[in-house]
Amino acid sequence: MLKYLRIVLLLLFVNCNHYGQLQPITKLPKQLSENSGIVKNDDTTIWLIEDSGNKDHLYKVDFKGTIVEDVKIKHAKNIDWEDLAKDEKGNLYIGDFGNNDNDRKNLVIYKVSLSEINSDSEVIAERIDFKYPEQKDFPPKKNELVYDAEAFFYHKQHLYLFTRNRSKPFTGETLIYRIPAEKGNYDAVLVGKLKLCNNSKTCQITAADISLDGKKIALLSHGKLWMLTDFTNENFADGKLNEIDLGIRTQLEAVCFKNENTLLLSDEIRDNEGGNLYKYVLK
Repeated sequence: MLKYLRIVLLLLFVNCNHYGQLQPITKLPKQLSENSGIVKNDDTTIWLIEDSGNKDHLYKVDFKGTIVEDVKIKHAKNIDWEDLAKDEKGNLYIGDFGNNDNDRKNLVIYKVSLSEINSDSEVIAERIDFKYPEQKDFPPKKNELVYDAEAFFYHKQHLYLFTRNRSKPFTGETLIYRIPAEKGNYDAVLVGKLKLCNNSKTCQITAADISLDGKKIALLSHGKLWMLTDFTNENFADGKLNEIDLGIRTQLEAVCFKNENTLLLSDEIRDNEGGNLYKYVLK
């Protein structure tokens, strides 16, 4: 009987600690249970944001799961913050473009300089307002629900957005839009489209990042990762797309490059699962 009990306990341990191909780094703070965007700060810390219904704050978290800095973003409101990006000058970009119902007319990206965080842990944000010129109705028809976004990155003075497709029937396509990374009001420019897969549960893009050398793009969903390489121009749609099943189906919401060969990922807490910071080593 004792032998069988040990076997059962072993199986439970394995199942409860199965993260597929992801390697857990730490549990994230419970107050960041709805984390939605991540960028690397240095080799031991990251910056995180949360999505709709949470504070207008930016959090620096170490690899032990401790909040080491809590920064109030002034002149900004968290309607639905969905991703973070970073440029080579130390500016962070907060994507307030979550648009589940495809009915928003106030899409904005906030730009903040890390060097301007004051002694009260506050920083003033600049606004980059934009719209999708192809969208005519708010909301559009069910088969045109393609104007939600949860993923973007900075590259060569521009921000590139990858839309989260909510169309019915689901087409598995993400649209790629380009916006200048400077204060202003812009029409986003449609520069390409990518066909991913036909399962709406695992093929809606929730985060994106580009490697420091600009040669690899990571696109994340709830359980899958796509690596885009060998592109020859900046619409990215002519590149080689490699699909990776991560082996879990938690609500993965954020990804960034730690270095050229390692990704950092995080997920929200849902049904007592998730709330972790992971790493994934590219093969």
